[in-house]
Amino acid sequence: MTRSSPPRGPFLSNPLLLGFDEVERLLDQISKSTNEGYPPYNIERLQEDNVVFIRIILAVAGFSQEDLEIIVDENHLIVKGKQKEEAGRDFLHRGIAGRQFLRNFVLADGIEVDKAHLENGLLSINLKKTQPDRKIRKIKISRAN
Repeated sequence: MTRSSPPRGPFLSNPLLLGFDEVERLLDQISKSTNEGYPPYNIERLQEDNVVFIRIILAVAGFSQEDLEIIVDENHLIVKGKQKEEAGRDFLHRGIAGRQFLRNFVLADGIEVDKAHLENGLLSINLKKTQPDRKIRKIKISRAN
């Protein structure tokens, strides 16, 4: 009787890719994510003094700083928005989206949130990419007894 490994997705089914179960789980989570496209966002790459920055810009018109929350949970960047309903407002037409949202971005290793600011209805989140120290090790081969 042979033991078979659990079924794997088509991306990581190569037997030479060992220990990528976490990556496969993240890919599966991303593919199941339903963000409905709201709020729209841009992602830019910037470089200053040999340091690479990534900037996520979300269009959050109508949201104040108090209506927004940014959370980093391990390698997830979570942006939440929820406006407070103002009592006494009677809309004849409501065309400006003010619904709550949750945007989830998966951060690669070495990516850290640097800062965030809100200006003119745009929430900018700067991510800094740090270069990890390169580890090279020589493995000693022992003789069989």
